[in-house]
Amino acid sequence: MSARPMRPRGPTVERCPICGKPASAEEAPFCSSRCREVDLNRWLGGAYRIPGEAVREPGGSDDED
Repeated sequence: MSARPMRPRGPTVERCPICGKPASAEEAPFCSSRCREVDLNRWLGGAYRIPGEAVREPGGSDDED
């Protein structure tokens, strides 16, 4: 059995989750303030959701008196 030579690993470059460019230290994990704002807009607009059952709000028309 032959052993594979280990390749030295350099520092990994973090990528912006929005556009894929290298992240900047000032805006981490994003590359720019623009991508940071795009992500915030997605959160506020409801684009990021956890799948599951819908939650009924108290006081709705389905509640019994």
